[in-house]
Amino acid sequence: QVQLVESGGGLVQAGGSLRLSCTASGRTYSNNAMGWFRQAPGKEREFVATISRSGGSTDYADSVKGRFTISRDNAKNTVYLQMNSLKPEDTAVYYCAGTRYGGTERLVNGYSYWGQGTQVTVSS
Repeated sequence: QVQLVESGGGLVQAGGSLRLSCTASGRTYSNNAMGWFRQAPGKEREFVATISRSGGSTDYADSVKGRFTISRDNAKNTVYLQMNSLKPEDTAVYYCAGTRYGGTERLVNGYSYWGQGTQVTVSS
């Protein structure tokens, strides 16, 4: 079992930056690929970024490619999402998620563990 806790959300102006953190507990964290998803009001949860077990492979949604960077520090049981050049359409609740496997994953159904979410609001 893996428990995930996100932090780092907040209010930022368009063009600004935020870094989200997700700290995991549980013995199997370092064996799991991790991902970030987001959900805006009235919309479905959507894929943002994913990183493999080792951190050697990453994948991004087209909407954030070149602006967001996912990384992980397995020694600290933490995965990060650096968000730059934020836009109002990035406003959403951001969720950290973990798979039971090592490879990157884009699908919501591929994840077994979820955090409680952290709000990101980008003002224009």
